[in-house]
Amino acid sequence: MTSHAAPALSVLDLVPVRAGQNSAQAVAASLDLAVHADRLGYRRYWFAEHHNMPAVASTTPPVLIAAAASRTERIRVGSGGVMLPNHAPLIVAEQFAALEAIAPGRIDLGIGRAPGSDPVITQLLRQSGATSDVDRFPDHIRDILALSSPEGATLRFTSGGEYTVHATPAASASPEVWLLGSSDYSAQLAASLGLPYVFANHFSGEGLERALSLYRDQYVPNEAHPAPRTLLTINAVAAPTAEEADARALPQLRMMARLRTNKPLTPLESVEQAEAAQRDGTGGLSDGLAVSFMDAAKARWLIGSGADVASGVAAFAARHGVDEVMLSPVAGAYDSEALETSAGRAQTLELVATNLLAPVA
Repeated sequence: MTSHAAPALSVLDLVPVRAGQNSAQAVAASLDLAVHADRLGYRRYWFAEHHNMPAVASTTPPVLIAAAASRTERIRVGSGGVMLPNHAPLIVAEQFAALEAIAPGRIDLGIGRAPGSDPVITQLLRQSGATSDVDRFPDHIRDILALSSPEGATLRFTSGGEYTVHATPAASASPEVWLLGSSDYSAQLAASLGLPYVFANHFSGEGLERALSLYRDQYVPNEAHPAPRTLLTINAVAAPTAEEADARALPQLRMMARLRTNKPLTPLESVEQAEAAQRDGTGGLSDGLAVSFMDAAKARWLIGSGADVASGVAAFAARHGVDEVMLSPVAGAYDSEALETSAGRAQTLELVATNLLAPVA
């Protein structure tokens, strides 16, 4: 370990689906991992929103959050994030107000502006018309904040008169709202609204320093959040040896290369399948572009022994001035491992926690 102060640790989960695994098994594995993170002392456990991807089962964060909240005791559970253009602001406010009632003081509402899928799926999601206009994204963030508050929101009609709307009849508290993004726009919007901000470093990492600088320099303090507050995400694979960590990272690295080079998406390969395909040059990922994407991603991720990954997490937090890091545990699975659990991802959380977190009483 280095001498860097240990940051708080959290988890981002896309509910990965591996070859031979059905959705029920993938969800069971993620819920098991949430319980594990709770026992280890992680601060938050967030579910992402993605659609129509064979390797990702996190399509409905509120449902997964409710399930995780019912199985955990201490950890905060939330979205990382709800993709607001796909949903009406009132629906989001009502869902998270209900979650706050289920698990008071433990709900986070992370909100993003991206669609979370391809244009065809985006159109299907918006067919009902019960979605928000992406051009009014800042207004809809404000709407959710007001609707979720105990005071509710007041509509004023042009003809006169008012109408009060509450996301839930008798709220005593609100979920904690975070703005997610990976651009200057999201950083500046979070600053102007005085909201906590998450840079999606696990996805790209490009523009991180500039986004944090804009957010901190332009931040507008408010009573709820008097100072800028941010956490960062990062992909991580920890194992007893560096060799095992490299092997467990390979399925997700190949998946990211497929995504970046517009290759057909599949469920995540097992470690054995990924190693065989890499060795034989099968799967369409042997060209220079795919290899360069995998090499670049591997350089940004934290892959290695528990001590090395923990040291990397602490250094990453210190370099960017944050006191919390959200790990996206992307360790793949071996063919022999049970389909209802995530042994590699659990191992990553355990090894990093052992080196950075105090034991939970």
